[in-house]
Amino acid sequence: MMKNLVRDYLEFARGEKKFSLWSLLIPLGLLTRLIVRIRTFFYDHGVLPSFETPIPVISVGNITFGGTNKTPFVEMLATNLQRSGLRVGIVSRGYGGNTLDPVLLKGNNASRDLVGDEPLLLSSRLENIPIAVSKDRIKDVDLLRREGVHLVLADDAFQHRRLGRDVDIVLVDALCPFGNGQFSPSGILREVPDSLKRADIVVITKSDQVEKSVLEDLKRKLLKWVSSDRLFCSKLEIISWSIWDDSWRNLNRTTPGGLKVVAFSAIGSPDSFIRSLKDNGLVVLQENLFKDHHRFSIGEIMEMSESLDSLNGDLLACTEKDIFNLPADLGGKYRFLVPRISTVIDNEKQFYNVISECLCPRIVVTSNGFGEDSIGALLAARIQNRFPLARVSGFPIVGLGEHYSRKNIEVISCPHISPTGGVIKYSARAFFQDIRAGLIKNIIRQIKAWKILRWKVRTVVCVGDVYLLLQTLIGQGQVPLLVATAKTVYLTGHWKLEQFVLKHRCRRVWTRDAETAQELLNSGADAVFHGNPIMDLINDSSEENSPWPDNSSKRILLLPGSRSRAYWDMGMLLDAAVILNRRFSSSFVAVVAPTLNVEKILSMNPGWNKLETEPCIIEREGVKVLLYKGSLVDAARNAEILIGLGGTANQVCAGLGVPVVSILEKGKLVQKKLLGESELLVKAAPDALAEAAVRILSEPELGSRMSMAGKVRLGRPGALENVVEYLDSSLGWDLRSQVYSQLCCFFSLKN
Repeated sequence: MMKNLVRDYLEFARGEKKFSLWSLLIPLGLLTRLIVRIRTFFYDHGVLPSFETPIPVISVGNITFGGTNKTPFVEMLATNLQRSGLRVGIVSRGYGGNTLDPVLLKGNNASRDLVGDEPLLLSSRLENIPIAVSKDRIKDVDLLRREGVHLVLADDAFQHRRLGRDVDIVLVDALCPFGNGQFSPSGILREVPDSLKRADIVVITKSDQVEKSVLEDLKRKLLKWVSSDRLFCSKLEIISWSIWDDSWRNLNRTTPGGLKVVAFSAIGSPDSFIRSLKDNGLVVLQENLFKDHHRFSIGEIMEMSESLDSLNGDLLACTEKDIFNLPADLGGKYRFLVPRISTVIDNEKQFYNVISECLCPRIVVTSNGFGEDSIGALLAARIQNRFPLARVSGFPIVGLGEHYSRKNIEVISCPHISPTGGVIKYSARAFFQDIRAGLIKNIIRQIKAWKILRWKVRTVVCVGDVYLLLQTLIGQGQVPLLVATAKTVYLTGHWKLEQFVLKHRCRRVWTRDAETAQELLNSGADAVFHGNPIMDLINDSSEENSPWPDNSSKRILLLPGSRSRAYWDMGMLLDAAVILNRRFSSSFVAVVAPTLNVEKILSMNPGWNKLETEPCIIEREGVKVLLYKGSLVDAARNAEILIGLGGTANQVCAGLGVPVVSILEKGKLVQKKLLGESELLVKAAPDALAEAAVRILSEPELGSRMSMAGKVRLGRPGALENVVEYLDSSLGWDLRSQVYSQLCCFFSLKN
């Protein structure tokens, strides 16, 4: 009766029987579908975390329960990848096992009760490949890393979203692709077919066991979710026949044709096993079906053996996996015929080329401000230089990403110029100005741009604040890194909510000072201080590019900032330059952001004329100002004073020891807490700015004190270099590059 119930359930779940009492389970299946949808949404948007591992991971899974030939596929993949010279390891959940802590298999050195049947089967076939088994695949990967493994295969991990992966291979059973379309327990679906969009490769298994028209129809359906160059077919090939009687012996004949067998199996797709027996000429006297991973009792084996005798059969026949679920104390009393199988994949050359392509390391550096873009672009360039085989992209969310383009880093976000340079916290007026300029629409566009990258990027590094980190999480789901350029204990520190986010949804955060790192460490976040990332910009310059003339005049640096108000601010700075030049013979360099148009500056400041176009020099009343579009640091290194209305740029200059004069407004009052005595704030008027500059230039002691204060407050560089080292030491980016290179070379030579 139990066997009939199992068969009846399988026929209903696989869609072979439309009407059954098992239909009563459909409401439970709908509940499962809802839970899976919610869980998928949570992982896609960072509510549930996904963590990348220090070793490249290839996942082999499916969207149905059992029956897609995952185990022989993993064996085939592991064998071929190992031939490239890489050390391959396997992680497995070990269904049916009870281990909590990772267990390392090397051959059959563990019990079925501990690790389950499939890991034992793989270990018996792959003696030189270590297999880690536990409920925590991330710990398994760490264990394999300590064993010197270069590349990990994750068996049955498509739904294990917590484990980051580099390649997702999904197997689809040609005989029963989606069952009856219902979720467990009323069907065999684990995820909706739409989830195949997450897959890098889809493989139709058992493709030789269906009619060509059926196979072509299935391909057309799958092409809705996967491109044709990433859709493959595979089949199983019997490489030998063996007898199991407590040890393995090869069958003393090339073919088992004519043998009469009583067949039994506890696998996901028993029909394909029975079909393979019949296709090879065996006479199947009786079929005995059990649920997947079923552990056989002595009584069940005795009953099937008695049936074999009564039917005048020759042998009991089962799959290789079933051998590991037999009772331990059979003592060689029974003999079992077992086909030894191997997976063969069509278009093998293209298959491994796609795997190699997917293993190309990819990093995205995202930033949310003009100053942050400078830091992000510098970091991206250093990463590209350190890992030349990696694909490094920039994702600025404010502005057009000119800093990235200058360093030949591709920009993949949606270009947008914000009137205020981003989401401003200092002024409701500025915030609503951004809203009117399309801030909400732009955020939606950015989230959509992140969605395109979802599942395709290995590491995301945020340069900015927690807002940027949250947008990144919502957009692509994977836990990022953060180079924190905004928040510091010198201001308000981090809010409790920000500390919570950094603790639970940030892999590591690099702070701008040691005190802020300690604040976050106390809250449980992984925070470090290795130098102020803003000050790393001082290394992005060359003395040869100095824009200053070789004369003895005072060198005054002007900085209008990068936001749209900079056009109005520029006029105030130019007027201050005219006033200041009446007191001191001065040279003026104005660092103009790439977003600012020189012709518009001139049109808004009548009386100023362009003398030269390259370099661009404007003049009024004998005062000449060089409009410089080069590196801020090149201009700041030899400046004696800065009259600046920028944000990050003001801080860089202060850190270089350049005294800063700026205007008295809410945003600059906040910045004053950072810059301390290195900055003087005056009212927003040309004469006030000029008078403050004159005071500093006239009082060497004041200028010296301001210079030292800036250097102390801003600190030393070094954060970005540590980020690059972390990518290698903790996230394995050098290994990823080596694996990618080696596989590309091996399979190109092989093909």
